[in-house]
Amino acid sequence: MNAPVPAGVPILRLGNVLVTGLLDELDDKTARAFTDELTERIATEGPAGVLIDISRLEIIDSFVARTLSELTTTARLLGARVVVAGMRPPVAITLVELGLALEGVETALTAERGMQALGWYHGSQPPERGTR
Repeated sequence: MNAPVPAGVPILRLGNVLVTGLLDELDDKTARAFTDELTERIATEGPAGVLIDISRLEIIDSFVARTLSELTTTARLLGARVVVAGMRPPVAITLVELGLALEGVETALTAERGMQALGWYHGSQPPERGTR
């Protein structure tokens, strides 16, 4: 199997979560390389979750929306939960105006909330769950 082409987008591992983000511009070639690299990392490392931070995206088009949707579906099939975090209001508005629902894509307002949704907590222990 050929090694994936580096997408130029860092993919970090924090515990059992892979963390990455999308840059301002995502052309077809970069998107394919990023998708291939992230998919390969999910398949080989078996993380419980993947956080994709899109807070740097100022605009979104149907291509990027489709890429996120397909990547989420692929990750889910490989056993990883994906949370897309940091969506700016103009991006959300554009998605609605374009009629792009991002079916099956879980979102969080911030990267920190996304990490919490994936079960990763800053500090030594997760917060207690009101069962005393």
